[in-house]
Amino acid sequence: MHFDIPDLRLFIHVAEANSLTGGARRASLSTAAASMRIKSLEGQLGSRLFYRDSQGVELTPAGHDLLVHARAIMRQVDYIKDEFSQYAEGESGHLRIFANTTAVSDFMPDVLARFLVNRPGVTIDLQERLTHDIIRGVVDGSTDLGVVAGPVNANKKLEIIPFSVDRLVVVTPKGHELATRQTLSFRETLEYPHIGLREGSTLFNFLKDQAGETGSTLQMRIQVFGFESACRMVSRGVGIGILPRSIARRYADFLDIVTIDLEDDWAERERSLIVRELDALPRCGKELVEEIRSMASLSPTD
Repeated sequence: MHFDIPDLRLFIHVAEANSLTGGARRASLSTAAASMRIKSLEGQLGSRLFYRDSQGVELTPAGHDLLVHARAIMRQVDYIKDEFSQYAEGESGHLRIFANTTAVSDFMPDVLARFLVNRPGVTIDLQERLTHDIIRGVVDGSTDLGVVAGPVNANKKLEIIPFSVDRLVVVTPKGHELATRQTLSFRETLEYPHIGLREGSTLFNFLKDQAGETGSTLQMRIQVFGFESACRMVSRGVGIGILPRSIARRYADFLDIVTIDLEDDWAERERSLIVRELDALPRCGKELVEEIRSMASLSPTD
């Protein structure tokens, strides 16, 4: 069985465009030529890869399987090109990172700023995603690196690299009836109106799921687009919030808020980097992993 790299790249273009014509255009081919190549690929595999109709094309189950492998192969090809181009052109490369809300809003901007300022040839695409989308993205090869908090399904073909601990705490305004407590259970907080992050954020979805497991719902007073906005709302007495302790402590320096430890076991979540294969990352990817691990070793765990 023989695979041509251009045919695999064409297959990915067609799959992502859901259109033979659109995929052919991206590959700078005529539709007829693209159709012949796809049929040849199907013949080699002995499997139909697309369902075709007047609306375009849709992947078959075999097509979905090939897409995962094709993306992995093409990333390896790109990694090889990046790795060897550095000898002639200096350090370069591109990384795509899927990360949870806390990572995108809290520590990743500082880490990436330090990392990129010394590597002018490196570019990074950082995207906020939900945990299951991060894991799926790493598994199917649509991202190079994932940043998550909490358990990761060990059955997946992933390398999991823990680097710090993320503890969630209750944040209340000073003078609130809960402010004198040393610890609280999550169930107790559900009696009060909450201030949370926007719908769809990793932290909001996580807390909503935890509330569901208790048979209750979060009383959402307002949802905002960032941790600072949440802390400011809390400080004005609008409600209480559940946030990462490292973030809450930062805003406690200039806002009238108090942090209280959550008693629940899930409140302490291990932060991890996830990759399909660390050794397969380009050099800049391996260096970024080490940068994040070094950052964590120099910072207090929260």
